[in-house]
Amino acid sequence: MIRIHFTAEDLVRVRFAPRPSPVPELHAALLMLGAPRGEPLFGHWRPRLLRSLPGAAGPLADLAPGGTAPAFLDVLGDSLEEGCALIRAARPEAVRAGIEQVYAGRPVPPWIGALHGGDPGAWRTLGRAHRAAYGTVLAPVWPLVQDLHRAEFTRHALAVAVQGVGTALTDLAPGSRLRGGVWEWPVPGAPRVREVRLGGRGLVLRPTFHWRRGPLLQDLPDRPVALAYPAGPGLPLVPDTADAPAEPLAGVLGRTRLALLRSLDEARTTTGLARRIGVSNATASAHASALRAAGLVTTTRTGRSVHHERTPLAELLLNGG
Repeated sequence: MIRIHFTAEDLVRVRFAPRPSPVPELHAALLMLGAPRGEPLFGHWRPRLLRSLPGAAGPLADLAPGGTAPAFLDVLGDSLEEGCALIRAARPEAVRAGIEQVYAGRPVPPWIGALHGGDPGAWRTLGRAHRAAYGTVLAPVWPLVQDLHRAEFTRHALAVAVQGVGTALTDLAPGSRLRGGVWEWPVPGAPRVREVRLGGRGLVLRPTFHWRRGPLLQDLPDRPVALAYPAGPGLPLVPDTADAPAEPLAGVLGRTRLALLRSLDEARTTTGLARRIGVSNATASAHASALRAAGLVTTTRTGRSVHHERTPLAELLLNGG
């Protein structure tokens, strides 16, 4: 179990990351590659990626010999470069402790031994491995990750607006609860309870779309605590194909609703929407109603005229934040 302790100041400093973070998403995908029995829906995805992974990515597997990565890899960052820089900036004692923990009782590969000793060449090996793995595993689906992130951002923002911060937090994790200023998050199989005290630093939430287990935490002194949690459809992400939507966002909203949102570059009537996207008035009205229920469209009636407009949340989805 993870128990996150909030002060009153922390509750007003809960933020949702505006963009996805490549490094934890990449690590989540690689850990899922190494867990073939736990997630059968990833069965076809794993062998395809394993066949295409370049040899330069191999050292990353060495860092998680038992399916658990050392804690110094739990970083965020808005880009691959920033995330790798945060890993490289880890304190030497944290790197050594992480390696010793995951390699307890196991033979240590030479390059891991060199990393344990702080060898610059070993760090360059790790950097090359991250870049090689990212290019094969994550880069092809990164546009989809970005669109799923926008959809999750919107869902969370609506939950906060309608239900408040406390309910919005517990909705992120089935079975979690907030009581007495402590957010309790069950983690099956965790060997101990982890206590995290925010102490006024606040909390940054980041969804991850490959990870199917407990949350990943980054708890650095004098910085907000960052929590990456499993989100999305629970299925492996695959690049667009001839049978998939041309835009990843269409896979979230549907082609017609996406076309409707894009057509609202100015306020339009139901009839105007129907003509613009080539559907009947009834279909345009039904899709507008669904988007309105999701907080993406507002509708104003003036006499017999009904006009639809995009909301700021819809602008965020379409323009990438």
